[in-house]
This record gives sequence, C-alpha cells and structure tokens, in this order.
Amino acid sequence: MASHMKIEPMVHDVGSGINFGAHVSNVDLENASETDMAILVEACYRYQVLVLKGQGHLSPRAHYEFTERLNSAAAMGHGNQHINKASLLSPDLNTVPHQSQVQIIGNGFVREHQGAKDLKLRYPHHRSSHSTIIADQDDMEFTRFYRWHIDAALYGDPLPIATTILAVTLPKRRMQTVRYDDGTGDELLVPLGTIAFASGETMYDLLSEEDKAFVRSTRVEYAAHPYIWMGRAKSHPTGLGLISEGKELDDDQLPPVDPASIQILPMCWRNPVTNRLALQVHSARVRDILYRLQRPGIAPQLVYAHDWEEGDFVIFHNRGLLHAVVGSLAEDEVRIMRQCIIAGTEMPEGPEEVV
Repeated sequence: MASHMKIEPMVHDVGSGINFGAHVSNVDLENASETDMAILVEACYRYQVLVLKGQGHLSPRAHYEFTERLNSAAAMGHGNQHINKASLLSPDLNTVPHQSQVQIIGNGFVREHQGAKDLKLRYPHHRSSHSTIIADQDDMEFTRFYRWHIDAALYGDPLPIATTILAVTLPKRRMQTVRYDDGTGDELLVPLGTIAFASGETMYDLLSEEDKAFVRSTRVEYAAHPYIWMGRAKSHPTGLGLISEGKELDDDQLPPVDPASIQILPMCWRNPVTNRLALQVHSARVRDILYRLQRPGIAPQLVYAHDWEEGDFVIFHNRGLLHAVVGSLAEDEVRIMRQCIIAGTEMPEGPEEVV
C-alpha cells in the first residue's frame, strides 16, 4: 500500500549549524500502515527529530501503541513500574491512570487530566541540579539547559530508540535567554519551555582525528542505578556533565545491585540507516575528558530549540541526540505534555574498533 506521507527537512536560520530535523504530514498515527511505519522509522534515523502538527486528538492509548510500534518493543523505559522512588527522575513523572506507559509532565496545578486528578506538575529547574544558579531577580528572563541527557535507565533494559512527546496545554509564549555561564559568553534565545536537542553525530564530527580514534575504541561502564548514584551530584552551568565533588553514593548506599544489569557501552553508537557515528555518553565517572569532547557540540549555533505549539507531536532519535529541558516557568504558567518512552530490545551498535 502506497503512503501519502510528506517529509520536509527543516530549514534553519542563516548561520545555523543544525543539520537535523524534519516536518512530517499526511499520516494518521492511529492507523499508520506498515509502509508508513517503515518510512517513519527511516526518517527518525535520518532526520533525528520529527515534528507532526495538529495531533492534539491523539489518545494516550494511541500514543503508546504508536510508540510501541515505532520502537518494536513492549517493555517500558522510565515508566513508574521501573522507577525506584529514590531516583532523581521520579518526582517529575505522573502517569495516565488508564495508560500507565504514558507520563504526564509539565508545570503547575492541574485539576484533572485523562483521569489523573489534582496534579502538581513540577517543571525541572536548574537550581535543583546545578553547581551555581541564576539570581532570582533574573530567573524569568534568563535560564539554563537543565541537564543534557539520553532517555535511558543505563542499568538493566536496553536504551530506548525513540521518545515521543505530545504538547497538550501550553502557557502564553514568551522568550528566554539561555546562559551558558562557563566563561565563553555563549547565550541562546529560546521560546519558553523548549526542549533543546544537540546532535551526537555532530559532536563526533567536530573531534580531532586523535579524539575520534579514542572515542571509537573506548567503552564506558555506567554505575549501578546511575540516577540514584549521582542524585546528589551537581551539573556544570551548561547542564553538560557533572562536577566531581564526591557527592555520589557509595555502593552500600544503593539498592541491591544485579551485576548482569550493569551496562558497558561504546562511546560512539552507529546509526543503522546512515552508518554515521554519534558520540553518545551520559554523565559518567571520567568527567573532564567527556566535557572537553562534548562541549563543542552544544554551541549555540548547533542547538535546535523546538518552539512548541499545542498539538505538536515530536519523535526524536534517542540514540543519536542529547536533549535538555530548558526554561523557568512561573507557578501559574500551566504546561501539560504527554510523553512515552519504551525500552529497546537490543543495545546500540558501536564502531568496529571497540573491543
């Protein structure tokens, strides 16, 4: 059956170094054919971020079923059934009562949404996780990347391939300026409540030949229960990586550890469609080296900050991008999003050089 889907690569501003992103139209996500799904999967790998407008009618069930088809897996990633209550992720997640694989995220008090009542949504703010903070009097005008990350437990289940997010209710649009506050003077003007994306493929491409050889031949062993282990550690003001202050938990402070669940992953992951390599490393123990390798890839001209509209449905390639929540929302700026993250079935494929 032929598909009528239309995929249009994003056109970015003059001077931008962003080389990913596409708009998708003429597809019914609830009744997508196998041909449609094959096209969407390839587009996700090729364009990294896909934006579909006017999807506010999508039910939580349809949202989950589509994401499951897209990822070819039924196991959940960050769903509540898998989250230890001590995890730094858990305070920001509420689930749809009749579709627990779909989380409700956002900001402000919500009387009722999809059967969930009296929600007190908390939009992540850098003051809870950064080593330094923006002064309160500047907080509505200036902001930071909260924490650059990959949607993954990095312990146990394989990493999700794609994350899906639906914008349901948004506050009035206004702009904020992201401050990097790292001595470079870098800033980025962004719409309120954006999600920022940076390409792991670009991060790799920017490396010297020596550094490329290093990352192609190196693996990273992640800590057991990594989000709990690093829960007290603070981020750089860029939101990239952690500062070493000895705040990580000792092994005897963690929940019971299953050695088979500890993940040892390549630093570079291969895109199965384009064959390009992406530097994809989450906060780990060897921090100064990682920061030097990754920081050029979040330069302002390389970051795509999505300008949300109600009804936007965004699919992003979790194994090819880092992303960060951005913004400082007032208590009365209500924001409701629905998100679905499903664990993969296999680990990412690395370069041949990894041994």
